[in-house]
Amino acid sequence: MTNLSSTSLLNVDVQPGKPPVLRVEAVGEAARWAADYRNALRSLVAEHGALLVRGLGLRDVAQIDTVFRQLGNLMTETEAFAPRQRYVQGVYSASKWPPNHQMCMHHELSYTLEPPGLMLFACLVPATDGGATPVADSPTVLNALPADLVERFERLGWLLIRNYNNDIGSSVAEAFGTDDRHAVESYCRAHAIEFDWQGDGALCTRQRRSAVVRHPLTAQRCWFNQIAFLNEWTIDAEVREYLVDSYGEDGLPFNTRFGNGDPIGADIVQLINETYEANTARERWQAGDLMLVDNVRTAHAREPFEGPREVLVAMADAVRLANSSPTIKTTGG
Repeated sequence: MTNLSSTSLLNVDVQPGKPPVLRVEAVGEAARWAADYRNALRSLVAEHGALLVRGLGLRDVAQIDTVFRQLGNLMTETEAFAPRQRYVQGVYSASKWPPNHQMCMHHELSYTLEPPGLMLFACLVPATDGGATPVADSPTVLNALPADLVERFERLGWLLIRNYNNDIGSSVAEAFGTDDRHAVESYCRAHAIEFDWQGDGALCTRQRRSAVVRHPLTAQRCWFNQIAFLNEWTIDAEVREYLVDSYGEDGLPFNTRFGNGDPIGADIVQLINETYEANTARERWQAGDLMLVDNVRTAHAREPFEGPREVLVAMADAVRLANSSPTIKTTGG
């Protein structure tokens, strides 16, 4: 099997406000094509940060699974913030998130010590309206944010606080792959996560991470986090009010703060989301599309949608970022 590394054979359409699109025709077997062009596709992702491939005609889970495995080393998701359906090992549904709510820009699993370096998406059923997976270049976003805010986050990092329960978000078993306390505690200790078991058996965790990291290949400074997405002020106002009434201010399923524990105001969350929006590229899904995203350089989101929508997801090529976990001590178990 020939592995074609040159990108000169691939004509990529680059337009303002849209992700780079590669249109292919008559590829024969999609998995063989992906294997042949793996190096070229990875080079294009390195160049552009994301790449939408249109024309492969991906039609079922088995085919998508094979294509994904030609393009990256698939990971098992841990510490998920929302439930997913697992189709096969390493291939998942999109996160279960209300279809009428925006899923804000974020870098997948940026709060873990070994996040994916590559995200793979494939569309089986596009939404009848909306439902795009937009992307944003994180070095561009970083440069567009106010310098004093960036400096504060670089100095303090960001703190993710999670409260696991059986009512909303991922359960302990869904996030850690087990509900055995000793196994969960061992995982937390090994991954710089502070933990505290509540009286009712619920788990609260805290993990401090860097907001800005160096790209593992290019050394570019990247705005790499989920500060706005997992913050209380991104939650729909009525939903937030219900959660606060039910669980209290400190019992939200997830929330973010500055790394020293200071709250992040709604104005900061709005500013971050507006900066993302000003630098967003989007293209509606078509059935059979494939998209590759450099997860460190490029944030992604999911727009509200109507009708059925089936987009498969894989996380691949785990990276250990040298500056991902600052050492300032937070409070907790």
